[in-house]
Amino acid sequence: MAATSTARERARAELTHEIKEAARRQLAEVGANGLSLRAVARELGMVSSALYRYFPSRDQLLTALIIDAYDAIGEAAESADKPGEDPRERWRAIWQATRAWAREHPHEYALIYGSPIPGYQAPQDTIASAARVALALVEVIKSGALRPIPDSPELPDQLREQADVLIAALGTDLSPTTMTRMLMAWTQLFGSISFELFGQYVGSVDPADAFFAHTTRQMADFVGLV
Repeated sequence: MAATSTARERARAELTHEIKEAARRQLAEVGANGLSLRAVARELGMVSSALYRYFPSRDQLLTALIIDAYDAIGEAAESADKPGEDPRERWRAIWQATRAWAREHPHEYALIYGSPIPGYQAPQDTIASAARVALALVEVIKSGALRPIPDSPELPDQLREQADVLIAALGTDLSPTTMTRMLMAWTQLFGSISFELFGQYVGSVDPADAFFAHTTRQMADFVGLV
């Protein structure tokens, strides 16, 4: 009985993988908003009612793809990090790996960092996966002494409260000022990746290798990495 159950589980896992791969091909062709369970079923030679046993709705399939994408970019960032090395080199390696993954998987990157999908609301299930890159960066910042930032302005009360909520959510002991600076650097660097992938640097810093490397160093300075 156990052997039969295991075989069934393997078969289910294989078909689930095939469904998600077909859905990723659809993302490349029609985008997340055009994703269709019927079209996925048709590509795999399945009747749509059979596919619904794996993903009862388009939103559940989207959520699975989103979690996979967040986990993949998070794994790329974590794998690039080498604890014990110079914090600035760790910071650089994480961002270079994050950008490399985005360039290799532009449609999956667009799924998680592109335009919102009309009618779709991401569930709580996505939060842990979405935080993996941020947590890798937090570990780098915590790994050594930070350079004092001269003339750093006081945080407005609302921003300090928001930073405290984020600190608690990430389970770290960074100061509200440092957390806010990390969030600003995060926004700058992910914004740079998005600008590159979505063609906003054409005619200015295209290719963007040198610009991204320079921005990564500047943001290391900004958060105080020595």
